[in-house]
Amino acid sequence: MSTVTERWTADAYLARTDERHTELLDGSIIVNQPTVLHQRVCARIYEALSAWTRSADGSGEASLPLDVVLDDGTVLAPDVLWFAEPLAADAMRAPRLPELAVEVRSSATWVYDVGRKREHYERGGLGELWLADTASRTMLVYRRSGPGTGFDVSRELGADEPLSSPLLVGFAVVVGELIPAIP
Repeated sequence: MSTVTERWTADAYLARTDERHTELLDGSIIVNQPTVLHQRVCARIYEALSAWTRSADGSGEASLPLDVVLDDGTVLAPDVLWFAEPLAADAMRAPRLPELAVEVRSSATWVYDVGRKREHYERGGLGELWLADTASRTMLVYRRSGPGTGFDVSRELGADEPLSSPLLVGFAVVVGELIPAIP
């Protein structure tokens, strides 16, 4: 993990021109270079959500990472996002917070995913957060039971358990299909 000591604003962070895998968390740039396993899991989750959006029950739009501005010092780029309403094709970043964000375990950023990033998502009003733990083949699920609540529902689903969501009517997939066993 690499961070900078200089404090950044969201505007300055978004104006930079490098293409590294980074996020801005509380004014510090967090660098993440994903592994092949990380990218495979992201692809599987995106494919499952995207297929559901095209199904008879589905709606909205699944996306791979887009910058999501949460406040002046925090710009996150979830590994997979789902929006209840489609996005403009020419959008440079997420125009709003998604309804669902997914973070996949990376050795450099997992401590942030389960800590400060989860807290930012909760404070920002995210409806549901999935944290895919490739080390244990589990999915940590945080959601709100209703408006005005925090993440008051939390579950840890094992590889043999189905993952579903009240946000995604008719969506269901076994966790192990999303997070493969490491040979």
